[in-house]
Amino acid sequence: MTALLVEREVWLNETLFRAVIHGAFVTQLPATEAQTRPFLVTNRLVLSIAVPMTLAYVTTPLLGIVGTVVIGQLGNAALLGGLAAGAIVFDVVFTSFNFLRSGTTGLTAQAMGRGDILGEKTAFWHAFVIAVASGVGLALLGPLIALGGIAFMGADPGVAEAMSTYIRVRMVGAPLALINYAVLGYVLGRGEGALGLLLQVILNSTNVGLCILFALELHWGVAGVAWASVAGEALAAAVGLSILAIRFATSHRLPRSRLLDRAALTRMFSLNRDIMIRSFLLLAAFALFTRQGAQLGTSTLAANAVLMNFFLVAGYFLDGFANAAEQIAGRAIGAHSREAFDRGVSLTTIWGFALAGLTATVFLVVGSDLIGLVTTEPVIRQEAREDLVWAALTALSGVLAFQMDGVFIGATWSRDMRNMMALSFVIYVGLLFGLGATFGNDGLWAALHLFLILRGASLLAVLPARRRSAFGA
Repeated sequence: MTALLVEREVWLNETLFRAVIHGAFVTQLPATEAQTRPFLVTNRLVLSIAVPMTLAYVTTPLLGIVGTVVIGQLGNAALLGGLAAGAIVFDVVFTSFNFLRSGTTGLTAQAMGRGDILGEKTAFWHAFVIAVASGVGLALLGPLIALGGIAFMGADPGVAEAMSTYIRVRMVGAPLALINYAVLGYVLGRGEGALGLLLQVILNSTNVGLCILFALELHWGVAGVAWASVAGEALAAAVGLSILAIRFATSHRLPRSRLLDRAALTRMFSLNRDIMIRSFLLLAAFALFTRQGAQLGTSTLAANAVLMNFFLVAGYFLDGFANAAEQIAGRAIGAHSREAFDRGVSLTTIWGFALAGLTATVFLVVGSDLIGLVTTEPVIRQEAREDLVWAALTALSGVLAFQMDGVFIGATWSRDMRNMMALSFVIYVGLLFGLGATFGNDGLWAALHLFLILRGASLLAVLPARRRSAFGA
């Protein structure tokens, strides 16, 4: 039985495994139809992407918690410090390659909107090649990255040794980690949130289980935590690539001319460059916030670190709806459907604000108790509780930035996203130093809120013109 003989109603009654394997044939339209017939955007469609990915993202902090708890059982502060510092370096390096996920999502979604199966495959294979090449380069540079991280952190010998071990081992798995970015980007571009959740659960659950086995049972320590992460990446990559291989084998073969198409490659590199610049500026914004907090004293620095967890958790929730915005906006651009685009922007933003409001309310109600769980130091607890409102409300001030980022990534309007980030960052730096000098830590938090609002508002201001350019008046 071939995919062309399977009716949509029959497919909906198949098993989840069959849905995952043959997902390439679901909701595809011939190119001529995809250019003229809009697709239906409903709350169900939005939630089918957002909810699974939200569940996937909220499991991510669990990895850091388990690693910290496991190493904490060894009773060596240097190992714990080395693990934390190494994880920071690893996260900074790999955040720079997040474009492999987001860029692939936008290009795949647009190809899906056009009904261009070969275009979807092209987007994935371009990302895959970049992932392998970049990953091998990072693996080879692992020792140098470790040395650079140690020099930047200025840690004592015990911490430096543990940090070096963690980074060098994690960098061995760099190609696998980046391949998973490409696979997830393709999956989300097709709106297959359930498959995305499955892959993330495989990665995270393998990581957690092997972390306990390697670090505690086999006494590998920090190296065990790192090798557990590599193993998780390897299994997730193997499962993801196997599913795509089966899927691609039952569709049209990708001609070499499509794979080597210069225009498509140029577009991908341009998109990836803009997203990378945007990511660097976002990292710089949070680094400056941390630095300025440190100027106000150790207790303020620690209190802000505790409170930033509220924003990070809110971000994990909001990212799910941003993913939905990416897929629907990109698909609408590919299908030339202004109605679907407008509906997608509207629904994902409404859901985003609803979730942000709920998140902020929960943090305001139970935030004080959560602070008590995170730290036992009375001074830090008191200072964090004084600024709890600032942290709790970041979900509301940041929701539009998340949603607009999703829309612009899906539509591949990366230049506007890069430019508005740069503009917001320049204004933010002035606000951070000015308000911080005048109002202390309250000024720093106010600057951060204004930065988040500026990011969303500036993209929203650009949106009408870009929409006209894409769909006409």
